[in-house]
Amino acid sequence: MNEEIAKGDWKQMAGRIKAKWGRLTDDEVQQAEGNREYLIGKLQERYGLAKEQVEENLKDIGYYNS
Repeated sequence: MNEEIAKGDWKQMAGRIKAKWGRLTDDEVQQAEGNREYLIGKLQERYGLAKEQVEENLKDIGYYNS
């Protein structure tokens, strides 16, 4: 996958993340690009969810970054 397509995909995913979890700041979402563990940690911190819950929610919106 070329870099421009990957960036476009991330912008769409970032929009879905912000729509579902509005308590995350734009900076946090931007920092989460390519860093799955950071994103999971931030969602756990903001929403008090278990890691498994966060992973399931991310899977539901199409986030499969391993």
